[in-house]
Amino acid sequence: MPDWIDPDRLLVLASGNAGKLKELSSMLTPLGWTVRSQGEWKISEAVEDGLSFIENALIKARHAARCTGLQALADDSGLVVDALSGMPGIYSSRYAGPDADDKANNQKLLQALRGVAGPDRAAHFYCAMVFVRHAEDPAPLISTGKWPGRILEQPRGEGGFGYDPLFWVPGNQCSSAQLPPEVKNSLSHRRQALTALTGQMKDEFRN
Repeated sequence: MPDWIDPDRLLVLASGNAGKLKELSSMLTPLGWTVRSQGEWKISEAVEDGLSFIENALIKARHAARCTGLQALADDSGLVVDALSGMPGIYSSRYAGPDADDKANNQKLLQALRGVAGPDRAAHFYCAMVFVRHAEDPAPLISTGKWPGRILEQPRGEGGFGYDPLFWVPGNQCSSAQLPPEVKNSLSHRRQALTALTGQMKDEFRN
C-alpha cells in the first residue's frame, strides 16, 4: 500500500462498476477517504439471496470486507412498480431472466403493465447503501434513496441504462433517459442514498 494512503480511511467498494467508483470517489475523497474497487482483489460476486435491497447491500458489503479485511461500502438498487406489488424490485437487473439485457427487461415490464392506465403506473427507483467497518459489523451505517416517477407506455430517449427509457420524471417532464447525465446524477436514488451515507460517515469520522 502506498505510504500516502491512510489505512484507516481506505475502503473497498463492493462493485466492479467504474461509474459507481467514480461517483463515490468524487464525494468521499474530499472527506479523506480512498475508495478502491473490489475488482482489484479479483473478488468473486456475493450470492445476493436477501429479500430486500438493504439485505442484499449488507451481503455484498460484508462479503467484500471479509475478502479484503477492509472497511467496505455497497449499494443495491432497482425499480419498484406499485401496480406489480413492488416488482421487479431486487430482481430488476434479471427481471426477464438471469442473462437478460436491458431491452428484454424493459419489454417484460411493458408486457406486465399492459392495460394499466397512466395514473396507476406509479413507480420509483430505490437504493439502499451500506458501510461496514468490518465483516461482522453489528451496527453498519445504512442509508436509502427514493426517486419517484411513473412507467411510460413506450421508451423515450437514448441515454442512461436499465429502465431509464421507461421512467418518466414528472418534475423534468421527460424520461430519465432524456436527462443530461449530470442532472440525472443529481436527482437519482443513488445520489440521495450516497449523500445521506456520506453525511453519516462525516459525523462518525470527524477527526
